[in-house]
Amino acid sequence: MPNLNTNTIGNLTVENQVFYDRTLLERLLPELQYAEDADKKKIPSGKGTEVEFRRYESLEIPTGPLTEGVTPDGKALSITSLKTTAKQYGDYVTVSDVLDMQGKDPTITESSEVLGEQSSLLIDTIVRDTLLSGTTVQYANGKESRDAIEATDILTALEIRKGIKRLKKAGAKTFEDGYYHAIIDADQEFDVKEDKATNGFTEVAKYANQKALLKGEIGSLDKARIKVSTNASTVANSSSVEVHKAVIYGRHSYGMVDLENGRGKPRIIVKRASESGTSDPLEQRNTVGWKNMFTAIRLNELAIIRIETGASA
Repeated sequence: MPNLNTNTIGNLTVENQVFYDRTLLERLLPELQYAEDADKKKIPSGKGTEVEFRRYESLEIPTGPLTEGVTPDGKALSITSLKTTAKQYGDYVTVSDVLDMQGKDPTITESSEVLGEQSSLLIDTIVRDTLLSGTTVQYANGKESRDAIEATDILTALEIRKGIKRLKKAGAKTFEDGYYHAIIDADQEFDVKEDKATNGFTEVAKYANQKALLKGEIGSLDKARIKVSTNASTVANSSSVEVHKAVIYGRHSYGMVDLENGRGKPRIIVKRASESGTSDPLEQRNTVGWKNMFTAIRLNELAIIRIETGASA
């Protein structure tokens, strides 16, 4: 098939453009479980594709009391600059002129929704892989490597508490709700809920105080609020055991481009067949697509713990 015209749309009104953009975002934003807790940054206009996050390091405590009448030297702020480069992502669907004219559904609106779902999965996967790529890892049952994990080395309350302890000892900050946040998959959820001996897991329906729930939140355990994602990551080890990757993290541990404001926001692009020129001489193909600039970055290695386990389910 000939290449389609790459010029931008010329026949959508501003109102329609806003409507389709909103339709895409309404399908995109609710699905971003891994992205929910990230620090957000805008891509500066006219400043290229590099995004900078700045981490303020903790100050050392004074070594002694103040001397009467003497002003101390004070402390210099220590700021770590963390930079990453946003890349462009996007995709599109082709809608025939027959479907556009004779189809029962509003094709552009429906296409905007499914493209929103597609873009959300891509963005969530990029953030997920960033979160799970670090070197701070805990293997279930005290195993020393991924290849040593067996199916019986499941996620338990004890493993979650070990992860919480490591975050506390590393000085990782909790979120404003006073908890660390964790993301697990459905198989790990089953094992945590079945862990009767050392459980302490509280389902959201039994929370003593009503509070806004996190996306996918199923309950809390100790100082961690736990979410379940259908986009969680697994990998087979050298013994063909499916290894499941949970993650527990604190505040300001990772960042990403702001998807609701600025140039990171996905943009819907609609082209009518009449705009395709000689590449579509019979005006048979319409396209609906999206694109955006995006990146994610780890900001504090010690504030993210990956827990690798087997699963009994």
